[in-house]
Amino acid sequence: MVSVTMPIDCRFWGLFMRSARRTNFTRRRAVNLVERADRYDLYQKSVQDVVWEMQFVEQVFRERRGRAPLRLREDFCGTALAACEWVRRDRRHEAIGVDLDAVVLAWGRQHNLTKLTPSAVKRLTLLEADVLTVDTPPVDLLLAFNFSYWVFKQRATLRKYFHRVRRSLAADGVFMLDAYGGYDAFRQMRERQDFGRYIYIWEQAEYEPISGTATCHIHFVFPDGSRLKRAFSYHWRLWTLPELRELLLEAGFANVIVYLEGTDKKTGEGNAVFAPTERGEADAAWIAYLVAEP
Repeated sequence: MVSVTMPIDCRFWGLFMRSARRTNFTRRRAVNLVERADRYDLYQKSVQDVVWEMQFVEQVFRERRGRAPLRLREDFCGTALAACEWVRRDRRHEAIGVDLDAVVLAWGRQHNLTKLTPSAVKRLTLLEADVLTVDTPPVDLLLAFNFSYWVFKQRATLRKYFHRVRRSLAADGVFMLDAYGGYDAFRQMRERQDFGRYIYIWEQAEYEPISGTATCHIHFVFPDGSRLKRAFSYHWRLWTLPELRELLLEAGFANVIVYLEGTDKKTGEGNAVFAPTERGEADAAWIAYLVAEP
């Protein structure tokens, strides 16, 4: 009996141990993946396309002003990726990045500024400051992208910010900001995008219709099943285009133009082509840039 049962037990035990090792390896691998994840790096790769964006803002400025913009300020700059791209594009370009978060600014200095040439670094200034009170030399272009200014939930505060922006521009300077909307913007929902090495999830967790405020999160999921939950969270107001245009005009801007993204006729998705327009469609989701001129 022993000669029959022992080999069976041994085989079972061997299978069990191999399974246990695989389980422990998978668990260790999962922990290692999420521990190695850098949320700022993931954000830059998932959300930002600064090469295209800096080309776009320069093109718009040239079309509106008939000259090349040289000095740019990036408000709510975070890791200052856009400001870094600006000084990289042209040896004449200068940039100022403004953000309240010392940690994210330090990350940008360590990971983004170190990739610039010494000459480009000299033409870039990062300020840990409040955009509502900061004073900087006049700039040709001032940007508030990634819907960051939506943290200002009251009309008076947002109008004050827009007024400060207008005072920070050169005589023919241009203020550019982005916005999103559509009826899906008011839903509680999740949207997934597969980047191969990870999945990016945009979650619209809450929307309160009386105040117009929303809570959104960004999550990342890795191939081994590990998750970086709420890597970023946003508590802001969903401002509409009419509200933004009215507030910009109230703050002293003379003209506000909406550049709305076009639609690919085959897919029905956005085609990344933005053109000035006075009339849009009732889309589920849209993205636009506003160009405000003093």
